[in-house]
Amino acid sequence: MAPQPIQHRVRDIGVRLFRAGNGRPLLFLHGAGGMPPWSAFFEKLAGRYDVLVPEHPGFGTPDNAKDIKSVADLAMYYLDFLDALDTGPVHLVGHSLGGWTAAEIAVRNCSRLASLTLISPAGIRVKGIPCGDNFIWSHEETARNLYHDQAFAERVLAQTFTEEEADRALANRFMATRLGWEPRWFNPALERWLHRIKLPTFLIWGADDKLLPSAYAKRWQELVPGLAADLIPECGHLPQVEKADVAADKILRFLEGK
Repeated sequence: MAPQPIQHRVRDIGVRLFRAGNGRPLLFLHGAGGMPPWSAFFEKLAGRYDVLVPEHPGFGTPDNAKDIKSVADLAMYYLDFLDALDTGPVHLVGHSLGGWTAAEIAVRNCSRLASLTLISPAGIRVKGIPCGDNFIWSHEETARNLYHDQAFAERVLAQTFTEEEADRALANRFMATRLGWEPRWFNPALERWLHRIKLPTFLIWGADDKLLPSAYAKRWQELVPGLAADLIPECGHLPQVEKADVAADKILRFLEGK
């Protein structure tokens, strides 16, 4: 049974949060599409870990993000978030925008982290390997470009939104634009500091990612000491959705050794 979202407050910022499971905390940072529904991916992780899935400030509602103007701000917010958990080291997992944020957290302070897992992360740019541009894609182009298996895209395109869901989607798009518009989905300075990530790091990427090409995995390996990378075949930008069991199993195997 999926947990109900609760309100979680860190200093003056309150956000929605899913939390379930037992064991060492595992914090999942979502991508630009907004807070994901509780899914089989999270359920599998929660069988071994205390899984926390917060909604980033500014997503869902713009009312809690006046001081979050960049991914650097978001990273600092999550350092406060980790301090407020008052637990031992946390396994940090981030997807896309959340992966970029997780890397920005780790280059600043690894003391609250037990490991880092990046899923199709934004944050860097490789010359000569262009990214997709979801800011100019239509709704249908976005859905089709995010998945290798078009059955997933068809389900997305068939969805209808309530008024509340439409308002949340609009807030998500506004906040994603604030964080990723210029330059598109990367921080030109981040590469210089990725050597500061001094903890076990794992990278998962869908081999058929049309938004952030999986060829970027090689550059992450060059920049993050000891990073292990794994490409998932026949998979697009959302391995935790399109290949949920495969992605969860890979993460669990990685964490078992930590």
